[in-house]
Amino acid sequence: MKKKIIFMIINMNVGGTEKALLNMVAEIPKENYEITILMLEKYGGFLDCIPPEVKVEYLDYYHYMKDKLNNPPHKSALHLLRVRELKQAFSILYFHLISKVCMDRSIFFKHILRNHPAIETEYDVAIAYAGPMDFISYFVINKVNSKKKYQWIHFDVSKIGFNKRFAINTYKKFDKIFTVSDQGNEKLCRLLPKLKPKIDTFKNVVSPRQIIQLANSGVSFNDDFDGLRILTVGRLSKEKGQDLAIRVMSRLKMEGHNVRWYCVGDGNAKSEYELLINEYGLEKDFILLGSSPNPYTYMKSADIYIQPSLHEGYCITLAEAKCFHKPIICTDFTGAREQIKNEITGIVVSHDAYSLYHAITRLVMDETLRYKFKRNLENESLKEETSINLNTLKINQP
Repeated sequence: MKKKIIFMIINMNVGGTEKALLNMVAEIPKENYEITILMLEKYGGFLDCIPPEVKVEYLDYYHYMKDKLNNPPHKSALHLLRVRELKQAFSILYFHLISKVCMDRSIFFKHILRNHPAIETEYDVAIAYAGPMDFISYFVINKVNSKKKYQWIHFDVSKIGFNKRFAINTYKKFDKIFTVSDQGNEKLCRLLPKLKPKIDTFKNVVSPRQIIQLANSGVSFNDDFDGLRILTVGRLSKEKGQDLAIRVMSRLKMEGHNVRWYCVGDGNAKSEYELLINEYGLEKDFILLGSSPNPYTYMKSADIYIQPSLHEGYCITLAEAKCFHKPIICTDFTGAREQIKNEITGIVVSHDAYSLYHAITRLVMDETLRYKFKRNLENESLKEETSINLNTLKINQP
């Protein structure tokens, strides 16, 4: 009989967490495992990328509680008062206040989900994959029937809004807590020392064969630029560092370097970045290509790949870029030095304009250095990053 695994996630937006899930699902043998992806919302550019043999389910009633979970409680209460739902308005404020006083967000979640029964299907493993996302963690613990339950942490918990009290109370109920890098593991253990025995590392999976195959189809650069193309892939948001890239590009152009910088991705900082690009006069030099579920055509054709992130958990786009053996520069975010050997397979720099500019000029002006990184990446074993050890999940253990 097949073992049943359920992954719970927010949606299938084009992002690193969602791509990591797709890569993991692709590596799990379907003849032995029945896989379900449970989403809060039916949304995202990666929806069509889910394999047909994977079951997809949605939390239909999330639509009705989304505003109550995400909006400030006074706004939710005011809305309910306007539509004459006095009892609901006061209950929202009451349970939010109790949660604040007790410093326990699960009290509020329990109230919101009070009329919704647990999922009837029993699974062998249930995974709160969009971590840290408190609602999903609570839901998996309290509303999913499963023999084993795991929490996944994809981000640097020292850099994001992390509810430590909620994590202490809720994560102890999981059988395992997985981080996606060794450095992320260390940071989580420092933050939650009592849970250290439960914390383990499970690095994100990439499939070079699939990536190379996708790189041979789809849209790539369509301009006639004859210089060096720099590429960055990631959501357009502050933590991904495109604002730093724009400032560095301005200096590169002022000093006459024949480079053009392209960004694949979309996000809430797009308008701000467009204004910044216009301010520096980089309309023809710093190109926002938009979101794409297949950025590999660009990775294949680029000359240099740069990841200027302020923080990451384990940067899957960086792991994917390595498959094309292009010179790489990344900032020193969590997990970066586990992926790039500084001065051997790429350059790891501080998150500041001078360090990034200096590294780029080295690569632009030194073809031998670019070839060195390319050769070393070709020789480097990707075994650790591409294999998936299902024994770590202990699915077959009672």
